Amino acid sequence: MSLTIYFAAPLFTAAERAWNAAVVADLRAALPAVEILVPQEFCAVFDAAKHAGSSTDFAAVFAACRDNLVRATVVVAVLDGADCDSGTAWEVGHAYARGVPVIGWRSDWRPAEDGAANCMLSRSCRAIVADGAAVVTAVRALEQRPAPAP
Repeated sequence: MSLTIYFAAPLFTAAERAWNAAVVADLRAALPAVEILVPQEFCAVFDAAKHAGSSTDFAAVFAACRDNLVRATVVVAVLDGADCDSGTAWEVGHAYARGVPVIGWRSDWRPAEDGAANCMLSRSCRAIVADGAAVVTAVRALEQRPAPAP
């Protein structure tokens, strides 16, 4: 089964974008046959140099994220923080409502509700993992599942 991953994560600081880029590069190296859709790559607004002094077309950002999320067959959602990023939470809910498997990634060692995140998020995930190697294992397990009957 061919998979397309939507990488849902906060991306509003240079540190978040750098971490996302690094872990996505690792995922792409480990899963070369899997397409990975990353909002900070397909939305020009996240290029800080281009964004400086300009207004943001939030309708275009929403449409690009939604349209790419609809293409995904798997969502990898970063659930770090005292409370998950609101955009990531929306993406998890959208995927769950469509029956798209969600792999929650919590690298944050602080205790959280329901073991990993708010129970509405944690219980929307097929798996919650703590590192990139575990994401790869979870994705490979999904690759082995037969495609659903039409």
